[in-house]
Amino acid sequence: MAFTDRSPIIRKHGQGSTDRTKELFAGVLLGALIVTLGLRAVLSIDALAPAIATLLFTFGAATAGFALLCRRNQTRTVWLDIAGVLTFVGVAISILIEPDQMVRLITLSDQPD
Repeated sequence: MAFTDRSPIIRKHGQGSTDRTKELFAGVLLGALIVTLGLRAVLSIDALAPAIATLLFTFGAATAGFALLCRRNQTRTVWLDIAGVLTFVGVAISILIEPDQMVRLITLSDQPD
């Protein structure tokens, strides 16, 4: 009977995934963490959240740009997924930024803090 033949359904034990999605995503997040820790030593606490959000948007744009250069559809999809996650995290961090922080970053003031 045709419905008892499950060979296309069952994955063979010798086959593994050829893409390195988890390692790639972990590497991108590790790079963002290293840059964030470096920025923490340089920037003030008020400027850290906008800098991290901008950094994640930049990483997401660079990842999407690299995805457009990929020729294989499976690899392109993985890179675009990672770019989407980085953009989503950047949006989530930018929600936490208070408007007063952005105003202090943009305007120059001669008043002491």
